[in-house]
Amino acid sequence: MSNAGFVHLHVHSAYSLLKGSIKIQKLGELAKADRQPALALTDTDNMFGALEFSDKMAGYGVQPIIGCELAVDFGDQDPNARNGVGAAPSRIVLLAARERGYRSLMRLNSRAFLETPVHQAPHINFEWLQGEADDLIALTGGPDGPISLALSADQAALASLRCDRLATLFGDRLYIELQRHGIEKERRVEAGLIDLAYAKGLPLVATNEPYFATADDYEAHDALLCIAGGRVIAETERDQLTPDHRFKTRAEMAVLFADVPEALASTVEIAERCAFRPVTRKPILPRFTVGAGSNAADAESDAPSGRGGPEQPAGRSRAFARHLRGTLSRPARVRTRCHHRHELCRLLPDRRRLHQMGEG
Repeated sequence: MSNAGFVHLHVHSAYSLLKGSIKIQKLGELAKADRQPALALTDTDNMFGALEFSDKMAGYGVQPIIGCELAVDFGDQDPNARNGVGAAPSRIVLLAARERGYRSLMRLNSRAFLETPVHQAPHINFEWLQGEADDLIALTGGPDGPISLALSADQAALASLRCDRLATLFGDRLYIELQRHGIEKERRVEAGLIDLAYAKGLPLVATNEPYFATADDYEAHDALLCIAGGRVIAETERDQLTPDHRFKTRAEMAVLFADVPEALASTVEIAERCAFRPVTRKPILPRFTVGAGSNAADAESDAPSGRGGPEQPAGRSRAFARHLRGTLSRPARVRTRCHHRHELCRLLPDRRRLHQMGEG
């Protein structure tokens, strides 16, 4: 790991719906071809690919790092503001360093969907990070991050305040993120990000944010963005990426950030701090108990007759117990089966009673 030089920490797969186009399998192939020791998955607003990514990267001999890119409402701006800070979503990247951090990340991701008003895009409130930041590593999110957006709007004081709030929560697990994809909004804020990091003693980290595999995929991906936004390719005033938003090699990143070697070294440091991956396990199912006696049907044959009164086990009658033992005539068996199916459909919405049906 120490000789890796660079580790990808801000990667989108096809699970970044209508944004990314790289399948998990392809990510593994690209990482293996470049002999990358570790790789992070940070899809937009979801963790749908976490388990598949974990299993497949481990199969390729690549250390999987589970993360997520989440929108955060800092509560310090008017949502109707037109200065570019309040209107645009600010996004940070969270990486799970330990199992506790992974569970925190799942809770935050779930709250973003369950507790966001229906007319708003999924996001978390900054206050929700209280108590959830342990064992999570935070990157400031590149040009769409809260600090970069403030700097881009010429609000240096707001950028500094947001940086302090994040540092209070994450401590030495906060990294100032630099990106270089050849776009103006990155160049405009880079000097401010570096100055802020040096002034506050925070480490820099270099990231490449790939949405597609190779430069040959750029045009197809641009069409995908048009479909997502309801636009046409001929329009120029729309969200666009560049061919540099591809999956770069370690050598390419070393050349791109040769003037900021500490930002490259931080990627390896972060990978070494992450030591958890989810693994496949058997489903967790409730334990079923059988009534007293060796034969459940015999035990239930003594139950009061009727169609499932308060003392009757759900979905089981004396007639059906006798049907199981084969002591009913054929017409009676048909009627019993019909009755049992009717009871099953009637009880289906009630899980507790359905679980009591045992092998019936």
